[in-house]
Amino acid sequence: MVPSDNKIVPHLWFNKEAREAVEFYTSLFPQSRITSATVMGGTPSGDVDILTFELNRQEFMAINAGPLFRINPSVSFFVYCGSGNKINRLYELLTAGGTVLMPLEKYDWSPRYAWVQDKFGLSWQLDIEDINSSQKIVPSILFANERSTRLKEAVKYYTSVFPDSRIILEAPYDKSAGMPEGSVLFSQFSLSGFIFNSMSSSIHHDFDFNEAISFMVYCNNQEEIDYYWNKLTDGGEEQPCGWVKDKFGLSWQIVSYDMDEMMKTTDMDQLARVTTEMLKMMKLDLKALRDAYNA
Repeated sequence: MVPSDNKIVPHLWFNKEAREAVEFYTSLFPQSRITSATVMGGTPSGDVDILTFELNRQEFMAINAGPLFRINPSVSFFVYCGSGNKINRLYELLTAGGTVLMPLEKYDWSPRYAWVQDKFGLSWQLDIEDINSSQKIVPSILFANERSTRLKEAVKYYTSVFPDSRIILEAPYDKSAGMPEGSVLFSQFSLSGFIFNSMSSSIHHDFDFNEAISFMVYCNNQEEIDYYWNKLTDGGEEQPCGWVKDKFGLSWQIVSYDMDEMMKTTDMDQLARVTTEMLKMMKLDLKALRDAYNA
């Protein structure tokens, strides 16, 4: 069985500043809003704020869950601005209190581009170019250090796991870079209709993938949860509460549409029962969670 209707949602882990960050991000982009806010108690991090929000109609989630993980540039968000006014405005707002990794100017790959880290630590790549898609904000995954030669392998792997997936474009390294033959510098691909960018770096970086940015895979039923769990833990690592690290170190959460209903309940007893049950699990057991919800 191969799933057929799965949504991918970027998930951001903050220490205590999730709401402040989300309010800032929703002020930057048109057609953006906070869609829900829930407090989940009884976790190892104490009471956890969970916010779902939209940026330019794209869904995201953020949590306050303590200082266990810190966002870094191994995963950034590439914004296809489409105009000089938009890129100038975003550059000014995102660099206020933040850090410029690459200044806004002309580069070989773009007439106007910048890479910045905002005041909350999240990285953004800004491009004046547009994209032929309604998805204007694209997660960008950086394969660095010992993974720098594995980008092509990773993209092939991801597009084999998710249905309705394809490689959109692929740019190899120039021979002058001294990378092994066949190494890929940049790739853009689509997983179940959701676009990703990916890059590799030939220089050493002092950061790597961690759980601070993960990707939630929404499933319709237990069979689909089992499918993605088995695929993404192959060579990877099982983690509590539906989290996994794949064999490249990237973090995913294998969740379900049903969970959204349960976690957004206003009945605090229901929420506590579901949370207690979920904290016992590695892979999510939908029947056990639903039984706890209805107890």
